[in-house]
Amino acid sequence: MEKVLISLPDQLAVRLRATIPPRQRSKIITHLIEKEVIKREQTLYECALAVEKDHSLQQEMEEWDITINDGLNEIKEKISAVGKKKKITRSKK
Repeated sequence: MEKVLISLPDQLAVRLRATIPPRQRSKIITHLIEKEVIKREQTLYECALAVEKDHSLQQEMEEWDITINDGLNEIKEKISAVGKKKKITRSKK
């Protein structure tokens, strides 16, 4: 179990303390957050399904596949060269 610090508007905190017994607050807040997270996850899932079904978007993305490795080899070579220079400099000291 992880403890989380949240901020509530003053009036809501007063109402929470007045209506929900101390030993039930975490359970109720957890339940409400769980419902909201499930709702948002469902929305994201439905959005992902819509994207997968969008054939024109898939076609456009496939057109960009040609750029997947653009410049990566050159960047790796530069990083490798910089790393080798640092090793040489360190060993001379």
